[in-house]
Amino acid sequence: MPSKRPRSLWRANIIKWPLADFDRRAERSKISAKTHTPDDDALTTTGLAPSGNGRILVLGCGALAREILALTIAFDHIDVQCLPAILHNHPERIVPAVRAALAKAGTYDQTFLVYADCGTGGQLAELAKDLNIEMMPGPHCYAFYQGTDDFLSRTDEEFTSFYLTDFLVRQFDAFVWKPLGLDRHPELRNSYFGHYETLVYQAQIDDPVLLEKARECADRLGLAFEHRITGYGDLATELKRFSAKH
Repeated sequence: MPSKRPRSLWRANIIKWPLADFDRRAERSKISAKTHTPDDDALTTTGLAPSGNGRILVLGCGALAREILALTIAFDHIDVQCLPAILHNHPERIVPAVRAALAKAGTYDQTFLVYADCGTGGQLAELAKDLNIEMMPGPHCYAFYQGTDDFLSRTDEEFTSFYLTDFLVRQFDAFVWKPLGLDRHPELRNSYFGHYETLVYQAQIDDPVLLEKARECADRLGLAFEHRITGYGDLATELKRFSAKH
């Protein structure tokens, strides 16, 4: 969630992952057939429940749910659960929510936590350490798409950029416009975004409809627009590594 001071939260890099070239409808059809993926509103407010099948649990953020499912679709031994994406607007709630989800989880051989620090001040990493579960490294989960090392190297270069992913473009009103009260008080726009210069659309797939919507988001915020196709970045690398390891 943006603040009145420029913050380097969402990063991007021009990395093309092969899945970006797959037919979107076919990929989504496979995901829905296997997991009954809820719509974006449900992923925002309630998340994705585990199926109860599989010996490995991947527990992640609802904002990453579709990408996690796309990357694990071929692995029958993996079960996926995602917490409500809107928790990112309240980072103090993330650690309690993760702890509660893990306490209620069934018996799994291993658990992989697909969250970064995400504003928890190191508390989420401490929880993962205490519970002896593996967690993806990084300051923010959206850095996964760019690659965390590149994310960290650009902190001083891109502090006037505001980043959206595919999910955030689709859920722009739910994550940005309405929580900041801009639907009721559009005059507050400059108070929140006056320090930003560019909206960077960090695209996981090549979708002309999302691209046009992202341009509209930039116009609504009064920002310049840049389109970067990042693909899945470290999210793909780490999920494949963990899947192969277990």
